[in-house]
Amino acid sequence: MSFTASGDRQSPEVVGSVYQRALGSEFAKLDPHLQRYFGPIPAGCVGSGSGVYEIAGSRLRWLRPVLALIASRHVLFPEFGRDVPFTVINAPGPYGSLSAVRTFEFPERTRIMEDTMTAANGRIVDRLGKRRGLEVTIRVGVVAGALLMTSNRIALRAGRARIPLPRLATMHLVERTDPADPSRQRVDVRITAPLVGEAFRYTGSFAYTIRAAAPDEQPES
Repeated sequence: MSFTASGDRQSPEVVGSVYQRALGSEFAKLDPHLQRYFGPIPAGCVGSGSGVYEIAGSRLRWLRPVLALIASRHVLFPEFGRDVPFTVINAPGPYGSLSAVRTFEFPERTRIMEDTMTAANGRIVDRLGKRRGLEVTIRVGVVAGALLMTSNRIALRAGRARIPLPRLATMHLVERTDPADPSRQRVDVRITAPLVGEAFRYTGSFAYTIRAAAPDEQPES
């Protein structure tokens, strides 16, 4: 027996992707293009995407010093830009996990966000940052063929310790096939907070393919 990132024991024999296990029968309601994206990645391969985010970052200047503090941990970043080139590498990990590295190419600096996802009890448990020290539990659903994700719990992880935190912000994600180009997909991720409104956002479209993994493309799990 082994355990997931959420601490739940499970068998090493895991069937289906993180999204398939979290969505259950709803996975079949996704647009077929998105089913390929959110489906399983074969061992030894990665999912590789690239595109342009029309908007990326925070418009709130007063929030940027806080974002700068956590940028070194590969969680968020303080920059704000338009037409920002980006790439994403998705790699399957042990016990059915999925790790991702997202790279944002700002004119003066490259920023990275990374995480590892597992599925537990119909939810996605996402550990963020280089050390995977911030844990977010996410509800998932399908509406009109698009994937919807909304965060509902947050905690700090230090070794086996899990420290629940007050929910100061909520993540909302909508991902759908790009109506302008069915071979691409559009993602819109917003982080909102009470009294502040939208604190962070990135949105744009990208193309995605599955290919053999290079040695340096395997994120840590």
